[in-house]
Amino acid sequence: MKNDNIHHAEAAAAFLQDREQARWHDSAIWWVRQKRDMQAKQLPEWEQLRALAQQIKAHTLSRLDDYLLQFQANAEKNGVTVHWAADADEHNRIVHGILAAGGVKKLVKSKSMLTEECGLNPYLEQHGIEVIDTDLGERIVQLRQEPPSHIVMPAIHLKKEQISELFHRELGTEAGNNDPTYLTHAARANLREHFLTADAGLTGVNFAIAETGGVVVCTNEGNADLGTALPPIHIASMGLEKIIPRLEHLGVFTRLLARSAIGSPITTYTSHFHRARPGGQMHIVIVDNGRSDILGNDDFYQSLRCIRCGACMNTCPVYRRSTGHSYSYIIPGPIGSTLGPSRDIKKHGSMAFACTTCGSCSNVCPVKINLHEQLVLQRKRAFDAGTLKPAKKMGLLAMRFLTQHPSLMDSGGKVMRKVVPIVPESLTRHSAWSRPGRALPEMPEQSFKEMWQARQKDKKA
Repeated sequence: MKNDNIHHAEAAAAFLQDREQARWHDSAIWWVRQKRDMQAKQLPEWEQLRALAQQIKAHTLSRLDDYLLQFQANAEKNGVTVHWAADADEHNRIVHGILAAGGVKKLVKSKSMLTEECGLNPYLEQHGIEVIDTDLGERIVQLRQEPPSHIVMPAIHLKKEQISELFHRELGTEAGNNDPTYLTHAARANLREHFLTADAGLTGVNFAIAETGGVVVCTNEGNADLGTALPPIHIASMGLEKIIPRLEHLGVFTRLLARSAIGSPITTYTSHFHRARPGGQMHIVIVDNGRSDILGNDDFYQSLRCIRCGACMNTCPVYRRSTGHSYSYIIPGPIGSTLGPSRDIKKHGSMAFACTTCGSCSNVCPVKINLHEQLVLQRKRAFDAGTLKPAKKMGLLAMRFLTQHPSLMDSGGKVMRKVVPIVPESLTRHSAWSRPGRALPEMPEQSFKEMWQARQKDKKA
């Protein structure tokens, strides 16, 4: 799990010490964003799909209790056992109880941000159960004993050379062989042995359909299919917001999901699970873990529309230049920067300031969440909760005072435009705005307000 004591600005500064790695990460993520744009342009109805997805999610959240009960009833008709977990601890205890009852010693697990959120892996390992993450990216970060840095591409912060060193140490691959195909084949061979010897499989849930009681899992590697087809027990962990009303709605989201996430028309595997395999068991654990509190908040409930595509991360200039490991919450980027503070403003308040308010996250979100607006509101909550460092708090108070007194702000601007150009560099080098690699902007002769007033006078003349 993530370290809750991470302060975003400090962690980002540490990452940026390796300028080459930072530039590579930025370009790799931006390449995925560009692929998303190309896919969106190929669909004339792209904006209509986004609007429809927004409407479906808004409707579902307005009747969430009804749809959850409908889902439970239909799932149980299919022979599936449905469990309810109020928080992360209850989720982990339920999963462990299922595994213990089945005598499970090894669990193969496909990618699930919910189980990362709940800290399931260390919980089960403490109880003597071996957990193997089978998504390639998740397996890489598991072997490195670190959390994922992206919700779709968990190991995007690593170069192939780093992965080669890891696999040589952990899997016995050839030293110095950085070929991605070779490394992928080596990982698959290792994982196949775990699939064949596992006692149970666990998946996340991308969508749960109230009408049918079935769940849908989207992957590009087929690991979820193997993890549920081979072992006798299948556990699906889902956040209660993953519900959609009817099967006909699914196509809207599958057309948006992969295009937004990785710039592909669709995921390689879109797997539907309605019942256990013959002779097996299927369990669905529906988790709240603070979601009901968010649902009841008029400012932030829209964040529950998220379909976990990661598009907001791929476009965010702050995330691209700081990596997911600079965020204190398990979900990084713009969506994590509102979900984390909603869960605990004191632990995750700094995330709300990891934002330029450029609005790009809201513009690419496939379900049209007002992310940049939520982050501004989360900043106010962080300020009110006393989470800011004294210098930052004093600066904000000073700025608030200035904006409430326009004449004083005008005078201050005039002074700055005269003084800054003649201040010796030695006096400004300790400022965040003038540290090495940054240059203070040239001071204009007039402010925008002065230019605008002059133009108005010219028009009247």
